[in-house]
Amino acid sequence: MTDISTLIKSNIRTARNWPRPGVNFRDPSGVFSDVGTFQALVSWFGEIVYREKITRIAGIDARGFLIAGALAHATQLPLALVRKKGKLPPETIEASYSLEYGTASIEVQMGIVEKDDHLLLIDDLIATGGTIRAAIELFNRLGLQNITVGAIINLPELGGSRLLEEVGISVNCACSYAEDE
Repeated sequence: MTDISTLIKSNIRTARNWPRPGVNFRDPSGVFSDVGTFQALVSWFGEIVYREKITRIAGIDARGFLIAGALAHATQLPLALVRKKGKLPPETIEASYSLEYGTASIEVQMGIVEKDDHLLLIDDLIATGGTIRAAIELFNRLGLQNITVGAIINLPELGGSRLLEEVGISVNCACSYAEDE
């Protein structure tokens, strides 16, 4: 049986020097288009849900929604959405984060979580960790302290997963890539 990392990596395409020179874009589209791989990924995240006693799933706009929605359905847990600014009706709270080319903002709706929830926050990729750290900030502001992070891809050389782990966040990634890989 193939381990999850090998299976996932066999369905990820690397676009070298895109969208600009020096960037290796890891495209997870193949993970979603291959039914068996997507099912295996959802099952892998399901094991985390049960092991960590997760009570709510959250997905980050946009590819995080795909995993989080399927996982919430499979585990019969409620789903919270972390959206780009301006995509949710009021009442929301917002956090901004830095990108390599500027800043962006995300939002969640007020009342979307309960203070005693144990949240599994899912995105497609952890690079510098800016988006996930902003989402954690939002959920912390809503009173939630018990958060686990999950992603398809980890780029550890960019430091995001390390920053999360340094503040006590459990990080679970299906695969990791070195920059020269």
